[in-house]
Amino acid sequence: MFPQRLDSSLAYDIAKAMMDGFNRHYRLFRTESARAKHRFETGDWHGQQRAQRERIEFYDLRVRECSTRLEREFKAGEQPMDIWQQVKLHYIGLLVDHHQPELAETFFNSVTTKILHRSYFQNDFIFVRPAVSTEYIENGESEVRPTYHAYYPTRETMQAVMVQMLKDFDLRREFDDLERDAGLVVRAMMARLGDAKLRANFQIQVLTGLFFRNKGAYVVGKLINGFNEYAFALPILHTKAGDTLLIDAVLFGEDDLLVLFSFARAYFMVDMEIPSAYVQFLRSMMPRKPRNEIYNALGLAKQGKTLFYRDFLHHLRHSTDKFRIAPGIKGMVMLVFDLPSFPYVFKVIKDYYPPQKETTREQIKGKYLLVKQHDRVGRMADTLEYSEVAFPRERFDDELIAEIQKFAPSQLEVSDRDGDGRTEVIIKHVYIERRMIPLNIYLQEAFDVGMEDPKAREQVERGVIEYGNAIKDLVAANIFPGDMLWKNFGITRHGKVVFYDYDEIEYITDCTFRKVPTPRNEEEEMSGEVWYTVGPKDVFPETFGPFLLGNPTLREVFMKHHADLLEASFWQAHKERILAGHVHDVFPYERERRFLQGSKAGATV
Repeated sequence: MFPQRLDSSLAYDIAKAMMDGFNRHYRLFRTESARAKHRFETGDWHGQQRAQRERIEFYDLRVRECSTRLEREFKAGEQPMDIWQQVKLHYIGLLVDHHQPELAETFFNSVTTKILHRSYFQNDFIFVRPAVSTEYIENGESEVRPTYHAYYPTRETMQAVMVQMLKDFDLRREFDDLERDAGLVVRAMMARLGDAKLRANFQIQVLTGLFFRNKGAYVVGKLINGFNEYAFALPILHTKAGDTLLIDAVLFGEDDLLVLFSFARAYFMVDMEIPSAYVQFLRSMMPRKPRNEIYNALGLAKQGKTLFYRDFLHHLRHSTDKFRIAPGIKGMVMLVFDLPSFPYVFKVIKDYYPPQKETTREQIKGKYLLVKQHDRVGRMADTLEYSEVAFPRERFDDELIAEIQKFAPSQLEVSDRDGDGRTEVIIKHVYIERRMIPLNIYLQEAFDVGMEDPKAREQVERGVIEYGNAIKDLVAANIFPGDMLWKNFGITRHGKVVFYDYDEIEYITDCTFRKVPTPRNEEEEMSGEVWYTVGPKDVFPETFGPFLLGNPTLREVFMKHHADLLEASFWQAHKERILAGHVHDVFPYERERRFLQGSKAGATV
């Protein structure tokens, strides 16, 4: 398929223009990420949120720019197959000493698929597999700013080394009491080490880039002693007064880090010259976390999509089960299916909805985009969005095909589109999310055992308390879930409750929260109909109860911990604070983990 020789200067010029387009993208991406440090130092929280939201759009803008340039200068879409074969080979040559080769390959794929028709380019003109290794990449910054710094303390010098490590990040705002905070961190680390002998290799390794998100900055690293490694993260926050900094806690171990880097949280801003080195370091701390999710957490969502799809194709080749209609209560707007052996679900927007759902396909897509760009505060699942996804027909359950034909025929094509003799199921547009246990199923499993069983009772209490906490975290992030039924929430492997049904979400600030008016006469009181006027964005929290709390046990636990969610005043107060510019406190760790529970520790992450 490849040409005998590389003799086209046009092909080289196209490859060079594509590389220029990627380099411009990553330069802008990195600059915006680096500015997060200044926004943190100055307490510009609204600017931080705005930058996190806008940075997501950078990639598509640069792909569009590059595609336009290639068409204008080279008429790229009209070039013959031989030229495009050479373009890819020239591009590989340009990647050899590149510092972000994996990202540049994904950019090439995005531009190429935008210019060329799928049936024309097939897989010969894109990077189905990586062509250039990301191993052992070095750069000019390595002397001054390597991927990570290593510090070699003794028990006696541990606190002094910790102080120096924190000073090396060169934050332009003073700590309230750096010696105190370093001492608290060291005490926690030494408690983790116990009476273990400090080996010759005893060291602290920390990534040189701080991880910024919302109102927090995180030092991320690991403690190494002999054959043992202890992953950790240190959240740095502003004090309540806002004029100094403090270290709020120590997060230890893979589970703490997995929560910090959860798919249900906003992406970090980190200044990285070699992202693959960061991913490799983080993967050593969180070996159970797929690489695609780490790239996502670092804000490199397109690379996350590329790796996810490669992992998915690999899984298909090495599994034999079939896609099926996902277990659970079927949604009115989304058709959901899964592959039992694969830990994700696939969601397709239906072509039509029941009368009570006044929405459109574009509005639903807008809600999912809102969630992608918003602070998900650990309570809304991130989604991967794909178009024109082809699956082997033999892997689809016939019942699932019939379901898609019935509810989303515009999204389905069953054909041999590539002309290779294999029939495929092509889904026009699909969202992919991490699989969770639906909260209604989680609670029902406990009820099936019986409330006289202490573990079952504990499961119900944990689920209901977490459900209320999830809603309150969403409220803090200016999100009204809309449809608050148990089935629209799921339980993660860490026991966190996460919301995943976005077609009715609204900003809290766009809603009007009202008490149900007092009936003026007996006729109104006895009426089975709503006798008062209701606006399109009016919400009556006291009416949530009949839909959610029919079960006495659920009601008892809910009213004990979250009765305020049924009061309009709770929602109104939060709306007023958000409108006044207040950015609420949402922690990716339990409050009891905080070092200073008193007046100093006022800010949040």
